[in-house]
Amino acid sequence: MKNPGVPITAVYPIMKSIVHKGFDIEEYFRYSSFDCNLLQDTEARITEEELERLMIAAANYTQDNHFGLHQGQIIELADMGILGYVILHSKTVVDALSAYQRYNVILCSVFTLKWEMEGDDVLIFFSLQLPGHISRHVVEEMASSLYHLINKLSNQHILLHEIRFVHEASADLRPYMEVFGKEPCFGGKDNVLRMSKDVLNYPILYSDSKLLGVFEKMARETKDELTQSSLFSDRVVLWMKESVPSFFPTLLQAAEYFTISIRTLQNKLKAEQTSYNELSVQVRKELAMSYLQKREYSVGDIAYLLHFSEPSAFQSAFKKWTGLTPGQYRNQIRVLDKKSIT
Repeated sequence: MKNPGVPITAVYPIMKSIVHKGFDIEEYFRYSSFDCNLLQDTEARITEEELERLMIAAANYTQDNHFGLHQGQIIELADMGILGYVILHSKTVVDALSAYQRYNVILCSVFTLKWEMEGDDVLIFFSLQLPGHISRHVVEEMASSLYHLINKLSNQHILLHEIRFVHEASADLRPYMEVFGKEPCFGGKDNVLRMSKDVLNYPILYSDSKLLGVFEKMARETKDELTQSSLFSDRVVLWMKESVPSFFPTLLQAAEYFTISIRTLQNKLKAEQTSYNELSVQVRKELAMSYLQKREYSVGDIAYLLHFSEPSAFQSAFKKWTGLTPGQYRNQIRVLDKKSIT
């Protein structure tokens, strides 16, 4: 399946950086030839190449030769969609890194990670999933954001033993000292952060096993089904499930994701005797019924995960789908479970 790119919210930190530097954001949009109307749809997505282009344009516009390095310091986990939620609620730092490795294929995140032990240290390697030349700003943003997020997740100040970049050094090395507390080595064969291996076992401050279970299940089911779809409608359903809970995709977003017009998408679904609205209801209904079987998830939790405006809206929709309220459905499941036991 086609890489879904990155959420439009990934542009927000770039915008904040520009404003904080005292520059005019509208002028930047004109300078970078960016269609700011995309920002009106918080569920829109752009390509990784477009995000890289915008960062390079921001560096040139602000004349900040270390724009990417500074950008990484304000990255948020929410920018990473469901992957960010899984990471946020993982038990330890290594669990968070492992979760990324498990699910980055279906989530098509911007960069990949791997790590290996060397004595008392762990070496974390990172690279971008873009062909050809990669901007220094993007690579330094990856390093800065990775270091920033590990510190934030563990609520610890991590001492870096070494930093290596493939690209050549810039003239001014002071910003690296401010971000990392250490000057990197440049012109190497890999992009690497080296730190104590003890960091891998640091607990994550915000870990919540209940919420992790919700997000892990969603990611796991999407990954398991990803290569099994044959019909176009199956592919649309899988993409919808992949997008939740980060966003619930609109018809326009689906057309953009599959790189076809809205009319072509509708015609392809009509040929398979369905519609986008019917698939949207199917996805929400299937996920709702699945989560209602888990007593630890409240109706409010499920309404939030499925992007309903409020629990009452979810309750009304569920009764329309099944003829039962969420509470009645749960009671029915409990009765059936008791009968199966006896």
